[in-house]
Amino acid sequence: MSGSCFADILGELVDLTDGERTALEKLEERQRPLRRGAVLLRENEACNELFVLRKGLMMSYVLLDDGSRQILRFLFPGDMLGVSSAIYREAPETLAALSDCVVSPFDRAALAEIMREHPRLSALVLVYSQIERVALTDRLAALGRTSAKARVAALLLELRNRLRATDRSIANVFALGLTQEEVGDATGLTAVHVNRMLRQLAEDGLITRGSGRVTLEDEHALARAANYVNRYEGLDLGWLPQPRS
Repeated sequence: MSGSCFADILGELVDLTDGERTALEKLEERQRPLRRGAVLLRENEACNELFVLRKGLMMSYVLLDDGSRQILRFLFPGDMLGVSSAIYREAPETLAALSDCVVSPFDRAALAEIMREHPRLSALVLVYSQIERVALTDRLAALGRTSAKARVAALLLELRNRLRATDRSIANVFALGLTQEEVGDATGLTAVHVNRMLRQLAEDGLITRGSGRVTLEDEHALARAANYVNRYEGLDLGWLPQPRS
């Protein structure tokens, strides 16, 4: 792994200066391993740290009044975790590991220092927060207005696209890395219903499954069926401030 996974992600958007990369590397100097199933941050707990995910797959979720779980986002290497916790006394969501992970914790004061010294990095944090917000809005609209098949199809495309952002060798085949219950908690479906939708997508010739991997057999048709938009594309970042010399 490089000195900063977050810098690798931002470097896909803009050419980072040496000073910007050094500042981001400082955020990832400490590393903490997490086993699958471990909770990094629990909803309604106080927290003074933020994190960068360096390895593995994580999720953010909330527990509803009836005890059910709603997964809000899946989190991938290079993602900054707990940003929403920086503006509240208590964490608004739980962060948990879906695989063996490595995170880098850093104090909120370190983020404040980056914002003072590197305005463009501050703007890029805003950019990623807005990408996540729009993607979450898409998920919310899908939960209320699209079919179960469309929700599952959209999630498969989102997972593949996020995985490919950090591993360009991934094409149309990827490891799902989620249980059907976890897919259901993200799409508002039961595990049984998720299994039925995956079978239907396979019967329609859109995907095949085997050995924990999914193959997107007809990506364009799958995207049409899901009404899916990749929110990590089509960005207009010409307004970003110039880096300080």
